[in-house]
Amino acid sequence: MYIKGYYIAFLTILCWLTYNPQLVRAQHYNFDFYGEAISLVVDKSFNRPFDDSLNSDNIQRFYQVLNQSKNTELIDSLLRYKEKYHLNDWVYYQLIRSIAQKIAPKTENYARYTLYKWFLMGKSGFDMRLGLRDNQIILYVKSKDDISDLPFFNLNNDNYICLNYHDYRTIFNYSEPYKLVEIDIPEAINRFSYKVTRLPEFKPDSYSEKEIGFKYHGKAYHFNLKVNSEVNEIFRNYPIVDFETYFNIPLSTQTYQSLVPRLKEYIAKMPTKKGIDYLMQFTRYAFLYEDDHEIFGQEKRFPPEQTLLNNASDCDDRAALFFYLVKEIYNLPMIALRYPTHVTIAVQFKKPVGQSILYNGNYYTICEPTPQDKNLKVGQLSLKHQNEKYEVVYNYLP
Repeated sequence: MYIKGYYIAFLTILCWLTYNPQLVRAQHYNFDFYGEAISLVVDKSFNRPFDDSLNSDNIQRFYQVLNQSKNTELIDSLLRYKEKYHLNDWVYYQLIRSIAQKIAPKTENYARYTLYKWFLMGKSGFDMRLGLRDNQIILYVKSKDDISDLPFFNLNNDNYICLNYHDYRTIFNYSEPYKLVEIDIPEAINRFSYKVTRLPEFKPDSYSEKEIGFKYHGKAYHFNLKVNSEVNEIFRNYPIVDFETYFNIPLSTQTYQSLVPRLKEYIAKMPTKKGIDYLMQFTRYAFLYEDDHEIFGQEKRFPPEQTLLNNASDCDDRAALFFYLVKEIYNLPMIALRYPTHVTIAVQFKKPVGQSILYNGNYYTICEPTPQDKNLKVGQLSLKHQNEKYEVVYNYLP
């Protein structure tokens, strides 16, 4: 009987040691990140509450707690994933957002969630700043990129761009500057780049099939595209970047393989001008047209893969897709032209065709990838744009 009692007591103590949350030293987070299996360990000392009011002193104390915690393994793991999967800064920031959401869910405590993003990005080497006003916490990152739709401030001849503007869009305070929190993170020295030169290697089974088609010279052409809805998540809050950055965002591997080889096959025996015309007609008529303001209520630029993924797009989106396809298949010099309400592309042929633009000593032929009132040919520009001033916003030279 005594032996049985001791045995029960032993099991009770063992269970208490095993399940007592005070003795659990780390939390393991395993999740899928755009096709990659991510496994991160967060020490108990790093998972801390933040229920204080938003002011510099409280944030300073919270920073000291996090900084003195066992955070090295987590940060090293994040940076290893960044290197292993060749994550551009923008995609790496999505990984930081994912783990911050695991530790400090956004809807439960927005300030705590933002502070974890700020700390992890800073410890990852990015120069981050926090701004406070009216119980708002604004996250900034140093960047030299040309971003046209996000608030920023200048410090020591560097721009700091708002990373969480989408959460404050309607209440962001433009009239007065946000008060900066003066905390020096020694590692936080690098600029952040919005350039996306590689999309993640999504799992093949995460793609769906989308059928699109158009007619060219009376013949119907059909394509079974492989598209991935996770692309919309990656670019959900992506800002309006400069045209060079925008036009050079690539397709993911599976989407590329489902489209570009087929296009190459169809135009393989065509002269270059006719092949360009085919690509021009494809970008015009394989997708529905709808203005961004009708869909989103504001300007929104789709990179090529989003144009293929979504049902409707506008002139910016088609110009980017057409540019990408011409570059991939023919790799010809091109310029992007911006009119007051329109964006289009001009291509440099060996001999100019129809209406051409003289730029830097070379002639570029207008190739309109967006549907117009008339079915324009290579070298034709819509009448409503012929008397408008334009700006060359990007010049591509192979």
